[in-house]
Amino acid sequence: MCTGKCAKCIAVVLYPLALASIICNILLFFPDWDSKYVEADEEGKERLTPEVKYMGGLLGGGIMVLIPAIHIHLTGKQGCCANRCGMFLSIGFAAVGVAGAVYSMSVAAVGLSKGPVCKIAGIYWGRPFDNNGTYLSDPDSWKICVEPAGVVEFNVALFSILLAVACLELALCGFQMVNGLFGCICGTCNGKESS
Repeated sequence: MCTGKCAKCIAVVLYPLALASIICNILLFFPDWDSKYVEADEEGKERLTPEVKYMGGLLGGGIMVLIPAIHIHLTGKQGCCANRCGMFLSIGFAAVGVAGAVYSMSVAAVGLSKGPVCKIAGIYWGRPFDNNGTYLSDPDSWKICVEPAGVVEFNVALFSILLAVACLELALCGFQMVNGLFGCICGTCNGKESS
């Protein structure tokens, strides 16, 4: 496969991954599908998991991958000099995507390891699983969180999706850096196929 077509394929896969990352991060702001936790958090009461507010999925896995995906998609088109300049620029844009994916992955991993903020045994708000990633293998311990309802499952599911998406984005953007290097040296080969 030529480097131009490969760039298009990578970009097409990055679009839904960036969208999934953005959606997951936005959903994390509404545990129990209620906005009262965001409002309470704005008033200074800690009700949201801090890693949600770092917006790793929205900024890192979302915007920092979506913008490079658009450019990478466009580098697959025919241009002058076999689009070597576009492929060269795609290396830099893919590096931005790698940085965004690493940020998203880091935030999701920390969010998973520290667990959610919740009302513990109906008494006070806090992080009962802070620095205790073993809670992931002990679902019975999740009952300690009584409010928001199902917050542990909610956070584990969404942070796991963010982590998996970030890993895929990292691999694809890393591969595009190599593909861009070959495209810069050899050209996109789009002109060869049309003749």
